[in-house]
Amino acid sequence: MLLVPWMRAVAGGLLLLPGLAAAIDKGDYTDHPKASAFIEQMVEQGMDRDYVSGLVFDAKHKQSILDAISKPAEKRLDWGGYRKIFLGQSRIDQGVEFWNTYEDTLNRASAMYGVAPEVIVAIIGVETRYGRHAGRYRVIDALATLAFDYPPRSPFFTTQLGEFLQLTQEQKLDPKVIKGSYAGAMGYGQFIPSSYRHYAVDFDRDGTTDILSNPVDAIGSVANYFKQHKWRSGEPVTLAVALNQSSMKTADELAWSTALKPVETVAYWRNQGLAADPTLANEAVATAMRLTTAAGEEYWLGMHNFYVITRYNHSSLYAMAVHQLSQAILEQREAKPAAAETTANENKGA
Repeated sequence: MLLVPWMRAVAGGLLLLPGLAAAIDKGDYTDHPKASAFIEQMVEQGMDRDYVSGLVFDAKHKQSILDAISKPAEKRLDWGGYRKIFLGQSRIDQGVEFWNTYEDTLNRASAMYGVAPEVIVAIIGVETRYGRHAGRYRVIDALATLAFDYPPRSPFFTTQLGEFLQLTQEQKLDPKVIKGSYAGAMGYGQFIPSSYRHYAVDFDRDGTTDILSNPVDAIGSVANYFKQHKWRSGEPVTLAVALNQSSMKTADELAWSTALKPVETVAYWRNQGLAADPTLANEAVATAMRLTTAAGEEYWLGMHNFYVITRYNHSSLYAMAVHQLSQAILEQREAKPAAAETTANENKGA
């Protein structure tokens, strides 16, 4: 069996050939064929050879990045375990605090882009706890490691590494110091480089598009991302459904959706044996999801806006966490003024 000349895959990890192992031991990509090819590619696109080489050779291979990308939470947890990570009370409280702090900005973004404030807040809450945890890896290390040493998605991350170099030149950023996630995502909303270049906006109009340290630009950028991916204002995201008691099909027999993009109509799912809100139009399209928790199974329809959330992270668990966090933040924020007004009225009565 022929192996890729510079890398041999083995169960449980990656075994590098001796020459490349030495390069990685040195902590750089000086002798890596994929790194050399990338440099040539960027030079052909007009970038300075010394500049690109200096950055690539400064990048460090990180085994922890390869370990992390091989077991993301979306693949190793069920809905019950995943939900616990993102819907804790502290994240909800911090979401209300973030909303109150940036209320005017959120209202402006919502009016301009047609995305509800709670959705914008929830994305930033799930991604970075409202800017508290934006990532601990140098982006140059993350992208180089995945571009050169992660064959399953090497083309994608090679593209992102190129986008990152262009981005840092355009925004006048130091590519050696920017930190982000193990996948090279950055800032409050964790944009990958291509998303930063295409969807980030200068929302405070100060002449700089900064989603790394400026929450105002981050809020506008998240809203713009959703608008560009066809978010529909005022439409539902998900709807809980149940198995129709008159149906002969069990949950195991029902043909649940295998793709994130909704294709089948609500009428189709009703005919399959799901009981949905009678006010939901038959012609609407939706995905049907079966999610597992410790308490049992939940059945949901994901509508168009649910699919839009998955454009941010291609996972139904992720989209469900964002949506439910948004609703929890909204409910708590709306409840607090009511509680305060009740207390004030009671004090007046006393």
